[in-house]
Amino acid sequence: MLSSPVLVLNRYFVPITITSVKRAFLMLYSGVAKAVGNDYETFDFDSWADISILREYQDVIRTVNTTIRTPRVILLVRYEGFVRKEAKFNRINIFRRDGGMCQYCRDKFSRAELTIDHVVPRSQGGKSVWDNVVCCCIDCNRRKGGRTPLQARMKLNRKPKKPLWDPFSNIYIRAVRYKEWEPFLNFVDISYWNVELEE
Repeated sequence: MLSSPVLVLNRYFVPITITSVKRAFLMLYSGVAKAVGNDYETFDFDSWADISILREYQDVIRTVNTTIRTPRVILLVRYEGFVRKEAKFNRINIFRRDGGMCQYCRDKFSRAELTIDHVVPRSQGGKSVWDNVVCCCIDCNRRKGGRTPLQARMKLNRKPKKPLWDPFSNIYIRAVRYKEWEPFLNFVDISYWNVELEE
């Protein structure tokens, strides 16, 4: 329970990372963070403990003296920034960069209907890097096979490149998601899409 995930927001309610329940309680207790309730209200440690007593919750931490509801979202009181990192090289970020569009036929597809294509195939020395992978529908991938677009007489919609950093691209959403997170996250994560790809 103490290692389960808690969504961390900056002071503008923008998601920046995920921490553990244990660390979230330490930040709440020390006044660095506040718990966020269902209606965006914020609570310091004492007021969070007080409302925990008033209602029955399943997701709680029991101490010697009391029972406290486990916070699922916390807000950093003074932090305004983002965790500055490069966008992860993973399927979901490739899908976002390409807008869910096959880069050969230019049709839009769901994630389940798209594959990742190496522009220069690995069999010809192509690498798994931002500027050599694109979203590709199954039919186009079969048609292209182990050839370059030029060899297959297919044209790329646009040249692939590394996307600009996005504050949501590096949030690792574990398989466990909580309804309390939904107002702050605008995408559904599937571990398949969020696993960092090997270069």
